[in-house]
Amino acid sequence: MRISARNRLKGTIVEVTKGQTTAHVRIDVKGIIVTAAITNEAVDELGLKAGQEAYAIVKASDVMVGLDN
Repeated sequence: MRISARNRLKGTIVEVTKGQTTAHVRIDVKGIIVTAAITNEAVDELGLKAGQEAYAIVKASDVMVGLDN
């Protein structure tokens, strides 16, 4: 699959929590948790589960990450 997104963060799914229509998928990317909000339907179609490798794909020209130290 080809995509135009430049920012792909590889990690491991640590939690999938479904709501009424939207699910939150938490991905551990080198110790930093990234949370994606996607539809429940997408979670089911992709078969997303904790423990799987996944990519968080951010379609944006700039991505800034701030860490509290």
